[in-house]
Amino acid sequence: MKFKGLIFDLDGTLVNSLEDIADAMNTVLQNLNYPTHSYKKYQYFVGSGLRNLVGKSLPEKYNNETQIENCYQLMFEVYSENCTNLTKPYNGVILLLDYLITQNIKLAVFSNKSDALTKKIVATLFPGYFNAVVGLSTEALKKPNPFEAQSICRSWGLAPDEILFVGDSEIDMQTATNANMNAVGVLWGYRSEQELTDNGAKHIIKHPSDLIHILNNVKEWD
Repeated sequence: MKFKGLIFDLDGTLVNSLEDIADAMNTVLQNLNYPTHSYKKYQYFVGSGLRNLVGKSLPEKYNNETQIENCYQLMFEVYSENCTNLTKPYNGVILLLDYLITQNIKLAVFSNKSDALTKKIVATLFPGYFNAVVGLSTEALKKPNPFEAQSICRSWGLAPDEILFVGDSEIDMQTATNANMNAVGVLWGYRSEQELTDNGAKHIIKHPSDLIHILNNVKEWD
């Protein structure tokens, strides 16, 4: 089998955005006189979209739909203005993308971050690299729903088993499995190897360059 396309998660996979996300949410919490959280704690809040992160960040006493929606709007405004302050590609990612471009492999980003923010970050940090950039448009299509991944696959005219789906969380591995794509878990992100393998990772990589070895030593995975 020859892989002809790669779909990447964004946060924790291509970019380390944790500090910008945490700082934006903590700004909202601090303005409301609510307790803030450490960067380490936010590692377990990210992955299911900003609205979900807001719900996890709020004190239990104020964790209701009205306050979640209110704080989500506040957080979105702060984060939109500051989403590339500290966010940077992980070491080795740009070199990997440069190599993949030379191999004529189709590249996409699929994130649970809002579509507008996903496109803003990718346009700022990775101009010209990706054939498709898709963020969250509606809660119903949030990962691990495979719909958007399958849509990217169809737009490329490829079969699902010709695509590697690369991410750092259980949600990414579940999305890949649901889309019948090959799940690759990365260890430089926000989750553990155990979590990735438990949720369907077919391969684990420790550095972006390891992905090249997968492409150059293609084999069927059980």
